[in-house]
Amino acid sequence: MEQSRTGRQFKTAGSKTARARSRAPMSTRKCVLILLALTGVLALGAILSLGVGAVHLEPGRVWAALLGRNDPTVSSMDVAIVWDLRLARILLGILIGGGLAASGAAFQGLFRNPLADPFIVGASGGAALGATLAITLGLQWSGAGFGPVPLAAFVGALIAVALAYSVAAAGSSTPVVALLLAGSALSTFFSAIVSLLMTLSDRNLQETYFWLLGGLGGRSWGHLGASWPYLLFGSLGLWLCARPLDALACGEETAQTLGLSVRRARLLIVVLATLTTAAAVATSGIIGFVGLIAPHIARLFFGSSHARLIPASMLVGGLLMLLADGVARTVLAPIELPVGVVTSVLGGPFFLYLLKARQRELGG
Repeated sequence: MEQSRTGRQFKTAGSKTARARSRAPMSTRKCVLILLALTGVLALGAILSLGVGAVHLEPGRVWAALLGRNDPTVSSMDVAIVWDLRLARILLGILIGGGLAASGAAFQGLFRNPLADPFIVGASGGAALGATLAITLGLQWSGAGFGPVPLAAFVGALIAVALAYSVAAAGSSTPVVALLLAGSALSTFFSAIVSLLMTLSDRNLQETYFWLLGGLGGRSWGHLGASWPYLLFGSLGLWLCARPLDALACGEETAQTLGLSVRRARLLIVVLATLTTAAAVATSGIIGFVGLIAPHIARLFFGSSHARLIPASMLVGGLLMLLADGVARTVLAPIELPVGVVTSVLGGPFFLYLLKARQRELGG
């Protein structure tokens, strides 16, 4: 009896030691190698994705079309499919997935909330309202490289987060809980207005509905050219904020002890994450779960240091978007599903699995 109890204690201690070793920080060399490997997988996946769709292209035809755009011996149809229909869309999807993942990782660290996503402070609600207004009113304004609907969504997302931040501000500080509550309240309010506008203007109901579902259908080089500066600048800016994020993730008191200006750091991170999210939503509509799940997957392998977590999350987010877009183009071909539907269908159960696995790990 005593030997059995001792054996169980030894087994428990051994499992705890194994888990502690598994959480040991990854060496810089190993981290760089894995990031390079992920980059290679992403590049290979992008090339393979060029052949996926209603018209299937073998890898040889894809490669020939990529390298022989002006070669008369290469099929002009293959060149049109690869260059005009798919390449810009795939690159845009990777950037959007990376931007949403970087924003999600930043918000999870900033709010110390594993359920935080890029839309947590009202960006999705504001973007939805802006896009719905542009579609319903037939606005023709354009600017910053965006057409009327993307521009309205972009501006709407920025205004929504600015409102949430101003409402939550209390004197010289901005409490995290107040910011979360303000963002949630504004999202609910904006969603109600969107529903009202869709009810009153059923003439534009289908266009609004498909935009809200999120997708990459019809996206071209113009969309990529308009959004990539914001997505890249915002994501890289968040990466440069890795040390303030690490400090804030330990709590405001700890961050202040380390000499960090909490208010300025929080404002900068919110601005960069909002800019990135707004550009993503303006281009693709509302695509959920990528910004929530990608940081969790990256954190399992790279730990919580944001200097590693953010670039890893960007690569994982790009891969998730690549996978979701491929499924959207093929599962019911020639009908194309909204990418937002695919990410929700695949992401919901997967996130529940991760949550349950985490609970089992903590439970020992």
